[in-house]
Amino acid sequence: MNQNIAHRLEQYTIKRPNQVLIVKVVIDEQPDEIAIFKGFSSSLMRPTAFDPDIPVLPETAIIIGVDLLASPYNPETPIYIQQGLTWEQMQSLLTETGL
Repeated sequence: MNQNIAHRLEQYTIKRPNQVLIVKVVIDEQPDEIAIFKGFSSSLMRPTAFDPDIPVLPETAIIIGVDLLASPYNPETPIYIQQGLTWEQMQSLLTETGL
């Protein structure tokens, strides 16, 4: 994955502030889930660096799937808009959004 993809996902949530992305990825052979909301990314499974220049989604990350949820995100009672999107399906949404 390149930083352009991470940036596109963050920009998507700026354009759609009523949505939260939960991106399921594999980073260095370890599973992770990244929440992206209003242009910010945060790992749900490992510490997130305070420095915004350190990417939460590194270039080596492999996207497994993406869930779209209504904001605000509540992990106890998530409201799914779409679940289990493939990277190809998410790319279509990004393109539709002009990203």
